[in-house]
Amino acid sequence: MTSTETLSSACKGTTVTRVLLLLGPPGSGKGTQAERLAKHLNIPAISTGEMIRAEVRGGTELGKKAQAIMITGGLLDDKIVNDIVASRLAKPDCAGGFMLDGYPRSLGQAQYLGELLPKLGYPLPTIVHIDVPSDLLVARTCQRRYCTACGQIFNLQSHAPKQEGACDACGAALSQRADDCEDTVRNRLVAYERSTAPLIGYYSQGDYHRIEGVGTPEAVFADVVKALEL
Repeated sequence: MTSTETLSSACKGTTVTRVLLLLGPPGSGKGTQAERLAKHLNIPAISTGEMIRAEVRGGTELGKKAQAIMITGGLLDDKIVNDIVASRLAKPDCAGGFMLDGYPRSLGQAQYLGELLPKLGYPLPTIVHIDVPSDLLVARTCQRRYCTACGQIFNLQSHAPKQEGACDACGAALSQRADDCEDTVRNRLVAYERSTAPLIGYYSQGDYHRIEGVGTPEAVFADVVKALEL
């Protein structure tokens, strides 16, 4: 049975509440808002990385193809990423709606998703675009720290640990990723503008909501909830 047939079967008799796409540049706080929205709506928040890692861990044919490319430092082409997305959306936890964070990342992927969703019985997506000025994104990212034990993320500017240099959750030491530096962040933003930002124009004629992401995570979340009338 194909992924499409599996999902169509799983969705019979089920009312799909919402399909959300979360857009925004690196450091805009998408991950934080995805987690909050997922809890608020009781739907899974699915990232591109999570989908790929799950296929690799599961030893699927898609996972093997992806792993072979990533081992050599190559980038996954749209077909492999699209197939991984279709596989993930076939899981039962998506039947009541879901949120995608980090996909689509190109117009080709967006067009594929636009064709896939109706085939699987899903509505067209609601777009949440979290917009943050570039200079603030650089400052935020350079202040980011992560727990070396449990992976929890902190920000010395907006979400500082209670004890300097230590994780609130487990007490382990915090560290800074090597690529969380200004030059790397600015390069990421250039890549984002080149490949992902055009999606905003593509989706702006649909159910599109631009949210100012300059406030606290709580304030941004409140704006998202208000915009979506949740």
